[in-house]
Amino acid sequence: MVVTCGQMCEEEEAAFARGVTAAELMDEAGDGIARAISQFFPRAGHAVLYLGKGNNAGDALVAARHLLDTGWTLWARLAFKDEEFKELPKRHWKSLSGRIPTLDSPASVAKLDGSVVLLDGLVGIGATGPLRGALADAVIEMNNLRHTRHAVTVAMDIPSGLGSGGVCVQADCTITVGHVKDILLTDHAADFVGRLSISPLRELPVAAGDDTRCVLTPQLLLPMLPRRTFDFHKGEAGRVGILAGSRGYLGAAILCATGALRGGAGLVTLLVKDEIYPMVAALAPPEIMVQSVKAYREVLEVKLDALAIGPGLGAADEDEVLEVIANGTVPMVIDADAINMLARRGLDGLSYAAATRLLTPHPGEMARLIERESGWQNLGRAELAAAFVKKYPQFTLLLKGARTVIASQNAPLSFNTTGHPGMASGGMGDVLTGLCAALMGQGVALHATACLGAWLSGRAAEIAVRDGRESQESLVARDVAAHLGAAYTDLRALIF
Repeated sequence: MVVTCGQMCEEEEAAFARGVTAAELMDEAGDGIARAISQFFPRAGHAVLYLGKGNNAGDALVAARHLLDTGWTLWARLAFKDEEFKELPKRHWKSLSGRIPTLDSPASVAKLDGSVVLLDGLVGIGATGPLRGALADAVIEMNNLRHTRHAVTVAMDIPSGLGSGGVCVQADCTITVGHVKDILLTDHAADFVGRLSISPLRELPVAAGDDTRCVLTPQLLLPMLPRRTFDFHKGEAGRVGILAGSRGYLGAAILCATGALRGGAGLVTLLVKDEIYPMVAALAPPEIMVQSVKAYREVLEVKLDALAIGPGLGAADEDEVLEVIANGTVPMVIDADAINMLARRGLDGLSYAAATRLLTPHPGEMARLIERESGWQNLGRAELAAAFVKKYPQFTLLLKGARTVIASQNAPLSFNTTGHPGMASGGMGDVLTGLCAALMGQGVALHATACLGAWLSGRAAEIAVRDGRESQESLVARDVAAHLGAAYTDLRALIF
C-alpha cells in the first residue's frame, strides 16, 4: 500500500482515537528502525545521530537505545539545544544521559575512526516548507560528510527536506515507517531516498491509500516463489533456452546462462551460431549445454519451458530473431539487442503467438522503444510503464533503473527496493535476463518473475558488498550471479 503523507497522518490520528499513544507508536517505530539498521549493517559500528527537536528525533533516540545494547558506539549532533526537544524526544534523550556524547563540529565527525553511519533524525512527514537555519545547516553538513568522508546516510521515515523545495538529506538508505509514502517513489526522489526499506507498525496495519501500486518486500514476494517437493527433479526445474552472444560479445551469453543456472533452472541450453560455437563452448561453465544452430529459428523446434533472447546478439540476423519472438510458444524474456530489433521494426509490426513476453529495457532501450509514441517521452518512469502495458498488453515490462518499475496489465505497478550504484557496470542485465528465464521455466508468472528477478539481483549485489568481499567500485556481474543463492536465503528469511 502506498499512501500520501497526509493519509499517514490521518492513520496516526485514527490510532490515537482508538487509544494508541504517541509513545507506543514511537517505541515501535524506533525498534523497527534499529532492526532494519542491524540488517543493513550486521556488524555493530560507529553512528552519529543528527537530531531535530520533534518526534523524528524521538524515533531516532529509541533506535539508538537498541543499537547501544547491540554494541554500537553512538554520538549526537544536535540542531538545537537539548532543552528544546519536544516532550517525547526529551524523555528519551534524558533516559540515554551519558551514553551518547555530543559532537561540537563536523570536523569532529570527520575524524572518527572507521566507517561512519549518519542517522537522519531531523524532521519527519509533518514538516512543511523548505528547511532553514540550523536544520538546513545540519542537512548541508550531512551531505558534505557523505561526499567527503564517504559516510553512509540512513534516513528515518523520509529524508529530511524531501519535497520541500529546499535542501534535502541525500540518503543511501531510507527506512520508512508504517507504509510507503508516495513522495518516496517519485523519479526526482530516487537519489535522495536510496535503498528503500519498510518498518511496519502493528497499530497501522491497513491504510486508505493507493492499492494500484506496491513496493516489493520479502513478505510480498515469498509466496510467489515455488516450493520444491522432496522428489523434485531437473525436468520440473525448467528447460531454459538462451539465444545470446556474437563475436566480441561472448561474455553476455555466458553471464546470461550463468544467471539462469544460479536462478534455479534445471537444464540450460545456450544456442549460438556455428561461427562462435567453439569459443562459447570453451568459455561456458560445465553445467551449461551449448548447442550450435545454423539459424535462430531452429529454437522453435527445441523443447523448452522458457526462452531468454537478446544479450550480446549484435545487429545481424534481425529477421530470424524477430521470427522467434513472434512465433515462440513458451514464455520468454526479451533483452538488449532483441529489444533494439523490436524498436527498429516497431512493436505493432509483428503478430505475436499467445506466449507471454517480458521486456527488460534500460532507459536508453526504453527510449528507442517509444520513439514513435507521441507525448510519452515526457512521462515519468511509473507513468510511462503504465502507459506502455496499457497499449501493449502482450508484454510485461521491467524498466530498469535506480528504482526499477515493473508493469503488467491487471497487476499493481511494482517498485523494486534492492540494489545500489555498484550495479552500474556491464553484464548486470545479462544476469537478470537469465535469472528471469529460470524463474519462468519453474512456472512463475511473468509479473511475479519480473518482481522476484529485480529484487533478487539487487539483493545479491548488496550481499556481495556487505560481506566485505567487494565494494561498489569493484562489483561485477559475476559477483551478482555468485550471490544469488544468498539472496534467495534472505528472501526466505524475510530480510528487509
